[in-house]
Parts: sequence; C-alpha cells; structure tokens
Amino acid sequence: MSNVNKPQRTFIAALLATLIVFQGKATYRNMNRYSGMSEKRFSRWYSRSFDFALFNRRIIAHALPENDRIAAIDASFISKSGKLTEGLGWFYNGSVGQSQHGLEASLISLIDLKLNTAFALDVRQTLDQNHKTRVEVYAEQVVEIAPELQEQGILYLVGDAYYSKEKFVSPVVKAGLKLVGKLRTDADLQWFYEGEYCGVGRPKKFDGKVRFEKDLHRFEHVGRLQEGIEIYTKKVYSKTFKCAINVVMLRQTRENKTSRVLLYSTDTELDALVIIKYYKARFQIEFLFRDAKQYTGFTHCQSRKKEATHTHLNASLSALNVLKLEDQLLKGSNDRTVISIASWKRKKFNQHLMEKLFDKLGLSLSIQKVAQVYKQMSDYGAMAA
Repeated sequence: MSNVNKPQRTFIAALLATLIVFQGKATYRNMNRYSGMSEKRFSRWYSRSFDFALFNRRIIAHALPENDRIAAIDASFISKSGKLTEGLGWFYNGSVGQSQHGLEASLISLIDLKLNTAFALDVRQTLDQNHKTRVEVYAEQVVEIAPELQEQGILYLVGDAYYSKEKFVSPVVKAGLKLVGKLRTDADLQWFYEGEYCGVGRPKKFDGKVRFEKDLHRFEHVGRLQEGIEIYTKKVYSKTFKCAINVVMLRQTRENKTSRVLLYSTDTELDALVIIKYYKARFQIEFLFRDAKQYTGFTHCQSRKKEATHTHLNASLSALNVLKLEDQLLKGSNDRTVISIASWKRKKFNQHLMEKLFDKLGLSLSIQKVAQVYKQMSDYGAMAA
C-alpha cells in the first residue's frame, strides 16, 4: 500500500503472522513470545491508524475471482472488565439474550455467494455519540464504506431485523445501496392502489393496510420450500421506511397453527427467491465472529484506548481473512469448500515451531530431508475439516 510507510507495513505483516500462530491470549506480552517484537512496540503501534478496509479489499481481489457478492452487516458483543476502557456501555449479547456491560464491534463483511463464505471488510468499535442513536452510528459506517462496495460491483447489503429502522434504511439507500432484511411479523404495510383512475380529484395511491391472513389472495404465490413453507410476494409501501419495498412472506401451517416470516428488499424488482438466498447467506457473518473469537484473539485486546481496540479488532479479522484465502488458493478451486480454521491454526503453529527449532539447530529448509520433515509435520495434530 503506497500510502503506508515501510515500518508500518512490517509491523502489520508481523502482527497478522503472530495472530495466526499464538497460543493462549493475544496480549502484548504473549504475542511477544511468538514474534520478534516487544510488548512496548505492540503498545506503541496499536495506537497508529491503518486502513484495514483497503487492505482487506485488495487481498480479496488479488486472491479470488470476481464472483457474485453481497455485503452484510452485524454487531457482536465483547466482554471487557474494568471501568476506564473507552466505549464501555450496555450492549446486547446474543449468547445470553440480554444486554451486558462491555464493548461492541460492528462488522461489514463481503459474502461470496459461490463460495458461500464471508470475508471481513471493515470492523469498528461501537462508540456512543451525543445526539445520535446507535442505529445512526451503524448507518454512518455503511455510508462511509458504500463507495468502496460499489467500486467492487456490490449493490446489496443484508442485515437482520434490528437494522429494519428508518434511521438506518434511509441513509443507506440514499448512499446507493439496496437493502435486504427482515420485518416484524406485524409490520405496518400498505397496498398500492391498482384500480383505474376515476377522473376526479387526486389519484388514489394506497388501498388500505396489509392484513397478511385476510389479504392472502392479494399476494403473488411464488412456490413452496421444504416442509410445506409457502412463498408469497408483493410490492407494497412501508410506512416505517417511507418507501416502496418488495416483501416476501414465508408462510407455514402446522397442526392448524400458521406462522410467517417477512423478508424484504428496497429493490422492488428483486426476485423473491433471490431475496431468500441473500438473507440466508447473511448467516456467514456469524462464522467470522465465531472463528475470530476462538482462534485469532478477537476479544483479547488489553488496551483501554479506542485506537488500540480498533487496530486489534481489525487485525484479528484480517488474520482470519488471510487463513481463509490461503486455504482457497491451496485448494485451487473456485467452488464451495469446507475450511477448518482449527486445523489451519495448528498447521501454522507447527510450522512456526519447526522454523524456530531448525534455525537453532542450523538446519536449512533447502535440504531435501529437512523439507520433507517440515512438510510431513506441518499437519501434525490437525483435524479434518
């Protein structure tokens, strides 16, 4: 990256390599054990800015062909002890189903639909701001990153039901992105009037509130999914978003009980089955959070400064991107595959240990027998994907 000086490039490269091989907690002292950098250097460089979004975009573009991709947004709770860390607050923790005191990270990811996997693009710590709701803060992140998404031909952003709010939808749509998301089952929608103009007064625009069961005949029946789930769709007006949307209703009847799920897109021409496909793909972002927390130290930042927290969160997810991209390049396939981050973590640790050991013994990997041992023992203890 031309706008980054050589010492910073060296640090970022060493940081990512360390986050891939470390064992235990990703604290400054522990990362010092797995790298040639001191605790003080980690602490000092963590406070310096680096454009991780640009870095992630470039390595993804370099390693993968341009498949059909969408973007997804979600947030994850991070536990944090103490009282002086910047950004501490009450955030929803999905694992326990309630709000807890800690930190939160908001992530925008790229989802490759052909590979059925997600890659982190931009993660930011949620920081409460005066006169702004958290939904507005999330929207600002999307608006800032929207031009980069559009440069890659990504026009659709998927979010869960939490993001189905006017303060999020309006600025994101204004930025040029099209949203796919989920509505409440009792969403306040209105039918568009489809009758003829009577010739008197202002033309009628709406034709009453959408009553999902009583007005079922007014929906277009698309087909049926597994387990008797019927798909219906219709272009309607959302009073919440103040715009037209294409709503997709998944309706299922079991033991005389009817349940429904409402999906939507601000692109009124998007096919109902594509909306379902995009929303299902959104779940891949959850695996990013899971793997980063388990293997690349996502929750281990020991600093109390927001700048250091930002660096650590992004570095953790970028290290995960590197592993996933290396796996894809090694397999040499542009099709959907299964990846085990646990196995890659073990493999990278084995290689790191052998390199240290061979260096102490004065052995070179250019020697054929040494190279054979290196290759054989790299996968020692690795689990099948």
